[in-house]
Amino acid sequence: MTAELKEAILERCRDMEIPLVGVAAADRWAIAPFKPWVPGEFWPQAIYPEARSVVVIGLPVTLPALETSPSVWYRELYRTVNILLDQYTYRISNFLNNRGFPSVFVPRDGYADVEALLKNPVAFFSHRHAAYLAGLGTFGVNNVLLTREFGPRVRFGSVFTAAQLPADPVIADDLCTRCMRCVRLCPARALDDRDYPAGIADKSACTAYSAGLAKRGVSPCGVCIKVCPVGEDRALYGRTDPSIYDKGDEGGELRRGWEHVRSHGGK
Repeated sequence: MTAELKEAILERCRDMEIPLVGVAAADRWAIAPFKPWVPGEFWPQAIYPEARSVVVIGLPVTLPALETSPSVWYRELYRTVNILLDQYTYRISNFLNNRGFPSVFVPRDGYADVEALLKNPVAFFSHRHAAYLAGLGTFGVNNVLLTREFGPRVRFGSVFTAAQLPADPVIADDLCTRCMRCVRLCPARALDDRDYPAGIADKSACTAYSAGLAKRGVSPCGVCIKVCPVGEDRALYGRTDPSIYDKGDEGGELRRGWEHVRSHGGK
């Protein structure tokens, strides 16, 4: 293991203003922390046999734009974060390659589009599980990884590397509050109140709803991550009371702004 190389990676990420970075040893996938677990063919070593470590980065989904979802604003934010994830992980992989450690970036989405997910709602690699094993968060009832900094409002990207880097500890504390807001407010009714992974989301219902939004040009959905009360970002934007997302008159001026954005730009 080389602590110096890991520190160089962290410094590189700081230069790129990446707020979340973690490292998981590739052999961690072989020890299931809960069941059901990621099948062997989805492990880093099965995809890239040289993998000894997985570097995972996370970029935040900005809450005020997300609150307008489904909308063109959130769609463009989502696209921007995805583009940056691919660019940053590509640059990190080359950073390691140039130092003699064979590495490859993994695209943030391992599938073609939502139509492909309707046929088979599984990507070829799970960045969420990689982020969990890299100590960046814990799973919530909504089947999404929650982080201390941004709750579930994070997109992740990964780098497979032959470098054997010091791994970060998995978070022991459960960050999910079990408020069940994500379950109650899911427009696709794709969630139930069982803890992850027992309550795995109804992927077909979620995907079908997203496909409908895509036809209107306002996908993805994002409701289950915008209503989650977890995350330090909520205090930054003065959104510590998640009841503003409940149906009714709550929200006031905020709600009028959301409706304005939703009523423009879509099909």
